[in-house]
Amino acid sequence: MTHDAVIYDLDGTLVRLAVDWDRVASEVAAVLRDRDVDPENCDLWEMLTLSSETGHRDAVEATITDHERTGAHDSEWLPLADGLPHSVPVGVCSLNAEVACRTALAVHDLESYVGPVVGRDTVASSKPDPEGLLTITEEIGVDPEATVFVGDSESDATAAQRAGMTFEWASEFDQARYRA
Repeated sequence: MTHDAVIYDLDGTLVRLAVDWDRVASEVAAVLRDRDVDPENCDLWEMLTLSSETGHRDAVEATITDHERTGAHDSEWLPLADGLPHSVPVGVCSLNAEVACRTALAVHDLESYVGPVVGRDTVASSKPDPEGLLTITEEIGVDPEATVFVGDSESDATAAQRAGMTFEWASEFDQARYRA
């Protein structure tokens, strides 16, 4: 089945950001501790949630985004990027900051093949909430049911299901039917 639009996750799907996520988590934990918040036993995304609950989201977001932006400049091209452009509209919905997504797309000369880009900081909620995916389908004027979301995580699969769209694993997605 061919869909009317394709939305990709970014990191691990089209490119791989050169980010040491353990180092990011360590630095985010330090940011929280400096603000008298105990991040004990929290992973990075739990610390991001904790930072929102304690009023320190901006500082934590800045720390993560700095690493992502740098990692976007040194990101690795992944095989699915070879399949662009498509004959249908394409968007990107990522847990990375929008600026990092746009930077990675620009570094690899992919930005002209991608329309809307939604990062974790573009809309009020992040995947697996479907808001980012629905924002993209609305912007390009395609029904969610006629859209496929291509990703590499359970969070991506859950977001697609909640948005009412088809999900395809990046490792299994057949782009040939979409090539321009």
